[in-house]
Amino acid sequence: MTGLRLPDGGEIPRLGMGTWRMGERGRDRAAEVAALRLGLALGVTLIDTAEMYGEGGAEEVVGEAIRGRREEVFLVSKVYPHNASRRALPEACARSLRRLGVECLDLYLLHWRGAVPLAETVEAMERLRAAGKIRRWGVSNLDVADLEELGPALADCATDQVLLNLEHRGAEYDLLPFCAARGMPVMAYSPVGQGGALLRHPVLKALAAARGATPAQLAIAWTLSRPGVVSIPKAVRPEHVRQNAAAGAMRLEAEELAALDAAFPPPRRKRPLAML
Repeated sequence: MTGLRLPDGGEIPRLGMGTWRMGERGRDRAAEVAALRLGLALGVTLIDTAEMYGEGGAEEVVGEAIRGRREEVFLVSKVYPHNASRRALPEACARSLRRLGVECLDLYLLHWRGAVPLAETVEAMERLRAAGKIRRWGVSNLDVADLEELGPALADCATDQVLLNLEHRGAEYDLLPFCAARGMPVMAYSPVGQGGALLRHPVLKALAAARGATPAQLAIAWTLSRPGVVSIPKAVRPEHVRQNAAAGAMRLEAEELAALDAAFPPPRRKRPLAML
């Protein structure tokens, strides 16, 4: 699967691995590390994490998984809003780099908007980039109005990571077109939903069964069918890691997409940006 062009001319893989809720329980660590290493072996080279996940625990898991393999990985982490100030951001980034065991992040995101002015966060991000601590910066859970507030700095924003799946399609109304017009990929988190309700939907189950796939694979393939979208499902069980990797090669037919639109209607008006 080819990657997507970033605003700075670089490339980001279209399929990655999420790490939310990794690093929370020590007894799960070996399985989590093994899952990430399996994904890398299958060619899924983007790993997304955050200082929030397990309060740094997920970054430590990722650090162990990529040890000795840094050059294979497109590494993404995210900073808490309260750490996104001129003073706190360099310290937060240093902690993340230490936990990950790396010298530089490929992409560093503001996890969601908080009290720190966006202009101050951008200034701090640019200083990190100039210092070689990050290659590029972006945002997460920001809507069109927030992105517009970035002003000229929007040209240097590499991505917006948002909740996007068949249950939550609001971003398709205006955020995806807005980003596409500026050559900015959108990263879709929780592409298979939360809690399992999406994967139990009868239409999704029927379509998946008809092509010999799992509902999760179909849900991931749907996100990848959206232009300019990167999908970052999370998995720990080896069979799920393999299924997620295989979903990257799936191409949905027009009839399947129409059936999914009928079951999960696309937005007809502006909606508040959903987030978890």
